[in-house]
Amino acid sequence: MIYLDYSANTPVDPAVLDVFARTENAFIGNPNSAHQAGKDAGEKLAETTDAIADLLHILPSEIIYTSGASEANNLAIKGIARSQRNYGKHIISTVLEHPSASGPLTWLQEQGYEIELVDIGRDGKIDTAHLKELLRDDTILVAVTAVDSELGVIQPIGEISEIVKEAPNCRLHVDATQAIGKIPFSFEGIDTASLAAHKFYGLNGSGILYKRKNMVIEPLIHGGTGATLYRSGTPTLALAAALEEALKRSLETLPERVEKVSQLNQYLRNAFRNYPEVQINSPDDAVPHILNVSVTGVKGTRMQQILSEKGVCVSVKSACSTEGTPSKAVFAVSRDRKNALSSWRISLGHLTTEKECEEFLEIFDHCLKELGV
Repeated sequence: MIYLDYSANTPVDPAVLDVFARTENAFIGNPNSAHQAGKDAGEKLAETTDAIADLLHILPSEIIYTSGASEANNLAIKGIARSQRNYGKHIISTVLEHPSASGPLTWLQEQGYEIELVDIGRDGKIDTAHLKELLRDDTILVAVTAVDSELGVIQPIGEISEIVKEAPNCRLHVDATQAIGKIPFSFEGIDTASLAAHKFYGLNGSGILYKRKNMVIEPLIHGGTGATLYRSGTPTLALAAALEEALKRSLETLPERVEKVSQLNQYLRNAFRNYPEVQINSPDDAVPHILNVSVTGVKGTRMQQILSEKGVCVSVKSACSTEGTPSKAVFAVSRDRKNALSSWRISLGHLTTEKECEEFLEIFDHCLKELGV
């Protein structure tokens, strides 16, 4: 099997799994309990949270543990909308958002909130001039992705945050799931941000919502005691410790990992340019981990299927998207519905080898001949 879907899920690092197992076995108490076993677990959780905060250059009090980025996006978007509803119900977002962000926005729209989408340029980046035009006194939230999961476009979050500051009661939520652990990322100027451990070789079912200090949001889960007022439930200490280990290992080796993935990305781009029927949709300055392409006349789902039959794992849109519909992200940059229907995504990791890429290209060439392209 040739696995080229690292943006959907990464294999857990054995060292991360070891930390999870050792922590789970060593701390049997509920971190919220007052007895000694609970106090031991609570102290370990505090140490872990401090370490994660240091790695991310944020405050420990700004960390909310979640089951992943989907929960974090829902908590931020719904929580901000509810807490800011007295100031207005106008929200701005983009067509590039992951379903775990666009889904709660649609739900809010059904509750009477007004959702507007900012224009996207042919380079995939937000039209900041249009964003300024859309901002109103009753705008309470701007929700954007730092790196979209289909094209890998890096948004100018710093510039966006400066624009959002012009609206007095507006908050900025950033889906940083495809950024953290893969490229340098700063929380400066951001009110909330989501991340998931399984995107950087951690465990599934583990994530974080960053919430700026002293900012109030309404929780999704009510009742019970948690590590924070904003997320009830028994804290999963072992998952937090495993997330810390995955994050530490990813950030410590970030330059080396990015360099390797960049070389593989360029290798594939150069190879695809030999095929006139292949269009590269990801811009040149996209993250190296994501390469979105289309084959003229072949639906992305068909390309994914035939590659899968030959042992190659790629994706069509994000793993959480609806099947059979054109990619909104690819359509936004290409303005071509057929091209958007034909698009599919290769996503690389530092574990991807050059040999795997060579074998993939051989299989890809065979698939085109089999399809009669």
